[in-house]
Amino acid sequence: MSDNESKKDLYKKNLQERHSEARVIRKIVFIVFMVILVALSGIIGGGYLYIKSALEPVDPTNKEPIEVTIPIGSSPTAIARILEENDIVKNAKVFRYYTKFKNESGFQAGEYTFTQSMNFDEIIEGLKSGILMGEPAFKLVIPEGKQLEEIAIIIAEQTGYTYEEVINKMDDAKYVNDLISRYPGILTEEILNKDIKHPLEGYLFPATYPFYEKKPSIESIVETMLEQTEKILVKYTGSLEGNKYIDSTHKLLTMASLIEEEATAKTDRETISSVFYNRLDADMPLQTDPTVLYALGEHKRRVLYEYLEVNSPYNTYQIKGLTPGPISNAGETSLSAALSPAETDYLYFLAAPTGEVYFARTLEEHNALKAKYITNQQ
Repeated sequence: MSDNESKKDLYKKNLQERHSEARVIRKIVFIVFMVILVALSGIIGGGYLYIKSALEPVDPTNKEPIEVTIPIGSSPTAIARILEENDIVKNAKVFRYYTKFKNESGFQAGEYTFTQSMNFDEIIEGLKSGILMGEPAFKLVIPEGKQLEEIAIIIAEQTGYTYEEVINKMDDAKYVNDLISRYPGILTEEILNKDIKHPLEGYLFPATYPFYEKKPSIESIVETMLEQTEKILVKYTGSLEGNKYIDSTHKLLTMASLIEEEATAKTDRETISSVFYNRLDADMPLQTDPTVLYALGEHKRRVLYEYLEVNSPYNTYQIKGLTPGPISNAGETSLSAALSPAETDYLYFLAAPTGEVYFARTLEEHNALKAKYITNQQ
């Protein structure tokens, strides 16, 4: 056999082997593709069946009346939970999303009679015809500028829960992750930053909340406040676009909390906001005392120089930019100021014991004001 014939035979053999390998690879790829397709179909099909089941009546044949009380002040989330607890709906989340999707609102407090045979639309219609009940069992007053630990104390005092029960629920990782999934408009994974002291810090809006149960669940209290925060923030989130320092709800609440903590009744929050923005533009640390106190975890009448050395991501004397998260809850005036700073060239301010706030353009001016209104007054 000549060398040419031998080479041809070898070439044919290699070609046949490659074709055979290609067929095997195609079979493997096809099998893997089919396995993935079947798995995805199973997941999608399972999800569809789960949602379909949740949308259906609990028991289409059961017309036994079930008495349900919806207290005044109940949030849509709280109402959904009450319906699930009383076996009127299969899944509170699905019912809540259904009402959101259909833009249903105007649910009334009252005494209701439902049955397990009712569908979502029938339940929703019923919830719009409730009879209002009497005076609230208590009113939860959450002032502006309160930190989460202070809010937990207020809730504990009003409800009979211990402080530890309240703060532990607010900080519970599983619960916080559940809240993120249910309030995606205001809660994001930014609150899970390892440097953040309390994930919900700054997210419980300051307001007066009436409750018609003597001891509502901690979850219903927290979620009522979160829904108020969601309602308020919708007025401001549209202004985040184009803001190079505040491009998320989390940063908006953070900046607003710094303004809230520095503001007094006699000062213009927009001007304080302008100082923070001017410092950010100049690549200067914000150097705001309330962040040092937050880092220390203590309330002090004065911030001493030794406190400024505390090693913390919240210490704005040591780090540049905003703190990892809010340091308190902010009211609407501070939220507005965070997005609408005054146009100034101030870089410094100080609050006098009288409550007046004085602004300065240079460090020399600031030190002169400090000597006049702080040092000489001690």
